[in-house]
Amino acid sequence: MDTRAIVEPSPGILDPAARVASVDIVIPVLNEERALPGCVRTLTRYLDGGFPLPWRVTIVDNGSTDATWPLARALAGELENVHARRLDVRGRGAALRAAWQDSPADVVAYMDVDLSTGLGALFPLVASVASGHSELAVGTRLAHGARIRRSLRREVVSRGYNALLRYGFGVRFSDAQCGFKAVRADVARPLMGKVEDDSWFFDTELLLLAEHNGLRVHEVPVDWIEDADSRVDVVRTAVDDLRGLARVAWSMALGRAEVEVARPEPEPEHPDAVTLGPRAATMARFTSFAAIGTFSVILYALTYLLLRESWSPAAANLCALVLAGIVNVEANRRWTFGPRAAPRFSALAFFSTATYGLFTLLRLSRTRK
Repeated sequence: MDTRAIVEPSPGILDPAARVASVDIVIPVLNEERALPGCVRTLTRYLDGGFPLPWRVTIVDNGSTDATWPLARALAGELENVHARRLDVRGRGAALRAAWQDSPADVVAYMDVDLSTGLGALFPLVASVASGHSELAVGTRLAHGARIRRSLRREVVSRGYNALLRYGFGVRFSDAQCGFKAVRADVARPLMGKVEDDSWFFDTELLLLAEHNGLRVHEVPVDWIEDADSRVDVVRTAVDDLRGLARVAWSMALGRAEVEVARPEPEPEHPDAVTLGPRAATMARFTSFAAIGTFSVILYALTYLLLRESWSPAAANLCALVLAGIVNVEANRRWTFGPRAAPRFSALAFFSTATYGLFTLLRLSRTRK
């Protein structure tokens, strides 16, 4: 006889009345009379087919001059849970800012009207944010597992731009420009208060500020097919993005990119867990800083000795200082101070190196005289 007890699950576990996060999916459009109806009908059909969270689709027309706005109003009147609004200003960032700012949903998201990104990634994208695990989620065309089909020109520009973000800002996300993102609404609003761009750079600036302030960004590999009818001017957008990167880097270096976002510190789940106190954490950070500093000094000395054989003392010293400074900044960013401190340390290292180089040149010029 089997004497094992059978424990029935509590009815509360599958309670349909339990509170779940709601999602507002924004579709920004500008002169998209051809693509809009098919996009909205396909998306709502997919969501009606079993999307597990309460949802709304918001069409934002920002300055169209064709039949886009009448079509948007007609779709909103015809389809349940479809909302439409119109802005007089242009720019994808302006459209997202207006829709996300006023949205009643817990999670705000957006996708491009051409549906280049496969809808199968929508729930994995939203789920990481709706669960509370991450503050932002982005689709990526560059991570392992993504399947894409696009032109060589777009491929080269995209990979080059994201490499610049990765090595220039030390970001962890791989694809800033994919038009497929979700954010917690209570996080999006304070971040948007710092985002200055209202055009294509809006996405990148939002992500840079998020990582700079220690927020968690989740990535979802997507299926993506380039739409040949895209309205994006790749070259102009790339130039505008470079200007935006310079502006954001300067803002971070001056300490103007901090955002107050409610994000509770992690606590142990087990009630009897034994954790390290603040003093131990401070000591660990000090040890890391000291070890990296020692390594940087050794690296500087070895580099100087190697270059001194063929270079002048001033040139060898300057090169060794630059290399040791870069290694020190990147190592401390990763293991000691975290991403928020990186731009300040980078700016300090650059300023120190430039000052030293100028001082060396002045000294050499005086010696020659």
